[in-house]
Amino acid sequence: MNLKKAEIMTAMVTPFAEDGTISYPLLGKLIDYLLDNGTQGILVSGTTGEAPTLTEEEKLALITETVKLVKGRVPIIAGTGSNSTQATIDYTNKVAKIKGIDAALVVVPYYNKPDQAGMIAHFTAVADQSALPLFIYNIPGRTGVVMEVATIAELAQHPNIIGIKDCTGNVNLSQIIAETPDDFLVYTGEDADALAAKTLGGQGVISVAAHLYGNDLNKMYQAVEDGKYQEAGSIMRSLTPKMAAVFSAPSPSPVKAALNHLGIEVGGCRLPILPLNEKQTNELLQRLNLQKER
Repeated sequence: MNLKKAEIMTAMVTPFAEDGTISYPLLGKLIDYLLDNGTQGILVSGTTGEAPTLTEEEKLALITETVKLVKGRVPIIAGTGSNSTQATIDYTNKVAKIKGIDAALVVVPYYNKPDQAGMIAHFTAVADQSALPLFIYNIPGRTGVVMEVATIAELAQHPNIIGIKDCTGNVNLSQIIAETPDDFLVYTGEDADALAAKTLGGQGVISVAAHLYGNDLNKMYQAVEDGKYQEAGSIMRSLTPKMAAVFSAPSPSPVKAALNHLGIEVGGCRLPILPLNEKQTNELLQRLNLQKER
């Protein structure tokens, strides 16, 4: 599947049944809803998918079922990273055996706090031994360390490292795009930077808000393509407070609450993430201005 056609990737939530197990019937409904509403690619088993609380068996089953349900309609990236280099290599190659996965998303090692040389060594080792092409995931708020632009530029030369999901803001995005090869796929992982990423020459956004506003993001990117920058800016301004609301509590509890309200049942969250209480839910829906049917 051609990832270059996927500008709006949704970092998909994992639907849970009332007993806390993964619900594959709900997963099928969620995927169809997303693909009917602006999603051009899916990231499965990422942070928004609550991968840290899933067992390896659950993650492999989730990824396998996602491939079956997507049926080749859009590209699929699977989160496979950890803070152990060897464990990341081993697990990534288990995922690679699932036909239909286009790439692996590998996070900068968390908790260990490697320096830039350690990051280069980690990603080089994974890329050298992975049967899947890799995306780097640079998210300092969760890892405790920042991968510097120079490090990204060096790793981008590796033939098996094809892109990045970066959460360090517009200035770094601009530099990453400028200092990496033209075919290196640069996505922002921050919804609020979706427009900036596109206008700077990036690939697009790996988004949580796309669960709710995928069609709006599509309209915004189409406006950019058509040279209608004021229209694109207007759409982004209208989305920005809603995107902030989607992160008003630990993710993915707000987006799950909004989806459940809309009738796209995805269940609750696994501890240590709590579902929103009634007051939080009402405040969220007011901020999102959501109705049952949009």
